[in-house]
Amino acid sequence: MAKNLPLAGKTAIITGGAGGIGGASALRLVQDGAAVMLMGRTLDKLKEFKAKLSKDVKGAKVGVFAGDGCKEADVQAALKAAYDMQGRLDIMLTTVGGGGSFLPIVKHTPDSFRACIESNFMSAFMAVRYAAPLMDHGGSIICVSSTAAKMNFAYLGDYCTAKAALEAFIKSAAEELGSANIRVNAVRPGLTHVARNEALFSNKPVFDKFVEQTPLDRGASKGRLGTPEDIAGAVRYLAGPDAEWVTGQSFAIDGGHELRRNPDLTELVVAKFGKKGLKQIRAAKG
Repeated sequence: MAKNLPLAGKTAIITGGAGGIGGASALRLVQDGAAVMLMGRTLDKLKEFKAKLSKDVKGAKVGVFAGDGCKEADVQAALKAAYDMQGRLDIMLTTVGGGGSFLPIVKHTPDSFRACIESNFMSAFMAVRYAAPLMDHGGSIICVSSTAAKMNFAYLGDYCTAKAALEAFIKSAAEELGSANIRVNAVRPGLTHVARNEALFSNKPVFDKFVEQTPLDRGASKGRLGTPEDIAGAVRYLAGPDAEWVTGQSFAIDGGHELRRNPDLTELVVAKFGKKGLKQIRAAKG
């Protein structure tokens, strides 16, 4: 691998690194010379993706760590493993999270609502909390947010709340860690074609509703939504030297979706709870 690549000598860790946004971002970072530690819960998937990266990028330095990005001890151990690859840590990308439960507020329990906060916000808090002390030479921390942080989405109250909290936290972290030359930013995808969103992409009426709210839809007959590669480009920018004067920001990578609005997906609530259930939900009766 050429030594004049912009990320040569840098070490990165990616939580949720075996596919989707994490995997696409790993490829971009490795292509530009970074050594990358992939963290995820399934060792076989991590090993499979490591083999792919090693095949696609000659000389790639890739490690794997099987663990849960929502568990403190696992996060700390993975970070140490990443640091030990080259005696430094420069880039942290946390992609752990999920799209919420598409559940009306009056159907939630404290535990179900809390679970979304834990996966989408607390996972990022732990990544920042434990990565920063290892960034001896400064560094870049990148979190994956969502347009839901800025645009309300009915029946995704848990997810909207978690991502809004994440973006507030990013600003606080950027302010505090700037003196250590650590930058903290986020990318804010719209609906993106990853495994956990497959049901929405395969539901053409729902898919079309999102396309209608996306200015860069490549034409009504060839409408498209986001891909992991779209998001990976922004991650690579924030990780590298071109973004050395950028911190405390969240960039919408959504084809312009935030210029419009989220679609009304009440039909999914009806499918789950029936028309009678929807009437009770709208009357706040649960």
